Amino acid sequence: MPLITLLSAYLVCALALVYHFGGRILGSYLRRRTAVRRQNILAQVEAERLAFKRVEQSVGPKSGSSGDSSSSSTPGSNPSTPGEEGWEKVEGDGNEDGAGDNGEKGEGRDVVTGQFGRGRVSRRAGDTVRNRDWKGFVGFFHPFCNAGGGGERVLWAAVKSTQQRWPNAVCVVYTGDHDATKAVILERVQSRFNINLHRPTVIFIYLSTRHYVHASMYPHFTLLGQSLGSLVLAYDAFSLLVPDIFIDTMGYAFTLAFSKFCFPDVPTGAYVHYPTISTDMLGSLDAEVSSQGLNAGAGKGWKGSAKKKYWHLFARSYSRVGGTVDVVMTNSSWTQSHIQTLWGPQRTRRRKSSNVELVYPPTAVEEMVDAIEISEASEKSREKVLLYIAQFRPEKNHSLVIQAFARFVHDDPTSSADSKLVLIGSVRDSDDATRVYELRLLAHELRVKDRVEFICDASFPEILKWLGKSWIGVNGMWNEHFGIGVVEYQAAGLISVVNDSGGPKQDIVVEFEGGKTGFHASTAEEYAVAFGKAFEMSPEETLETRRRARSSSKRFTEEAFAVRWAAQLEKLIGLTTP
Repeated sequence: MPLITLLSAYLVCALALVYHFGGRILGSYLRRRTAVRRQNILAQVEAERLAFKRVEQSVGPKSGSSGDSSSSSTPGSNPSTPGEEGWEKVEGDGNEDGAGDNGEKGEGRDVVTGQFGRGRVSRRAGDTVRNRDWKGFVGFFHPFCNAGGGGERVLWAAVKSTQQRWPNAVCVVYTGDHDATKAVILERVQSRFNINLHRPTVIFIYLSTRHYVHASMYPHFTLLGQSLGSLVLAYDAFSLLVPDIFIDTMGYAFTLAFSKFCFPDVPTGAYVHYPTISTDMLGSLDAEVSSQGLNAGAGKGWKGSAKKKYWHLFARSYSRVGGTVDVVMTNSSWTQSHIQTLWGPQRTRRRKSSNVELVYPPTAVEEMVDAIEISEASEKSREKVLLYIAQFRPEKNHSLVIQAFARFVHDDPTSSADSKLVLIGSVRDSDDATRVYELRLLAHELRVKDRVEFICDASFPEILKWLGKSWIGVNGMWNEHFGIGVVEYQAAGLISVVNDSGGPKQDIVVEFEGGKTGFHASTAEEYAVAFGKAFEMSPEETLETRRRARSSSKRFTEEAFAVRWAAQLEKLIGLTTP
């Protein structure tokens, strides 16, 4: 018996050593394999910088612009004009010697700011020269970077904040969008989000294995399949370039654990929009209400029991993976609570010093405020339009909104007179296109097809136009992690009618300055009633609610995001090897 125990202990130690050194051997191989490409990228960045400076000197910067040559030009303008004045300027009070504090919250004072566009990224007196002049590679793992949704707004705002704070850093985006060149992607970033980036320090690494994370590849065990598929994608990424900092901004947490397995010295960060699995998801299996997600009520019978066990085992794996991440950011109080519950114990066990930080995603609040007036005069230009801005994905629950609108039209002909539902969203692939077709059929079946309009892949100016003339902003997703579209509704002065769950309920459509900023609903019936209430408010109450909602939205500006993002990235830079 003692011999068996000794052999078992020996076997466990041997496996641990194989695991430990196996990862380092693989990491060393990948570093050697990508060393030449790394040097080539540095040469490419330097060449583009020099070319940019030459063009800037010959043409001269455009006053008041902050975009780059590939993305800031408007139709008919000269695309070779840089127009990036001030993108990397640093202002200070002369006290930049790095003496003072240790950079922790509440200590020291802001003495250096990076000015960009409308916002500033704060720097503290304790920033070291190495930190400010850091020249490493920041890898952003975002395989669908050209999708045009709220997650992509976070990605590009994070890249912009990084460029402003650390102008010598190289921002590497790992993407599977082979059909889009760098110029095309950056042009869409500008047109869709009005975010202008410095072209030379943005590098795209194109992955050939993105299909491994498509849900369609895994009709069964989808969560596990996509997570394991992301490991294939991560190996693809690291076989092309090993970054100095690796950040997942799309929700593939298993890639971060793989990074730690191969490169223990590479700091990892996660910006979590939505936990891959949550306690709410586990609870929804026993739910009787179909509005609680796509798997509501799926826990019945022997198949349901097996699904529960599978989800619980996956949740345990997800928790272990989360425990490896150095810096964790979440986009809402709802997400923060779930991630803390799932990842917190493992992070404590691994002695991760960083907390799960709340970093609200950036929203184009300033653009909305500048472009859209809220006044008695502007009320005359408002139309009875119910606007829903969301990607055409199944979890966005467009069908619930169409059903609610149909019920509103048929049950309340007085309030719904002349009303119209407009659905704006990006179409990523053929699955999304099929979904739009099915939603059109649903509108036809419910006898509201003439009052429902679909607008796919709208530009930022077109979205502004609709936000400026619509009356109500709708959100239909159960447990929406945050709800950037809802903030845009508020900034534009729309009366929000949102799902009674997640971020829209907890963080956005809340009482503000002593009054309501919108309505909550769960079922089609509740949505229909809320639509009626929003249209039936008096002119005075409507205008006051619009103004209150706009004031509330200023909690979620791009400037606020940039400051918080830079603070978290600074932690990661502090973990890099000098």
